[in-house]
Amino acid sequence: MKTFEKRLERLEEIAEKLRDGTTPIDQASTLFEEGLTLARSLEGELQKLERRIQVLVNKPESSDDPQPPVLELFPELEARAARDREEPGES
Repeated sequence: MKTFEKRLERLEEIAEKLRDGTTPIDQASTLFEEGLTLARSLEGELQKLERRIQVLVNKPESSDDPQPPVLELFPELEARAARDREEPGES
């Protein structure tokens, strides 16, 4: 299967050939069919990608894991700093 970009490029080529008005009618019909198939395929792929993005963007935080993932370089220092913030004046 060709990449999305290659198929889009082919669709643009077809559109240009159909626009120029010099393509014979039988060839134009074949090109139109190919273009329509490509357009539907590309549209379907874009819709799937859009749905995946929506799922990722709208994904709720898991209630099973109330702790955010540890992304710090030095988690033990972050934990100590958090304790210090919670217990001011107590050491």
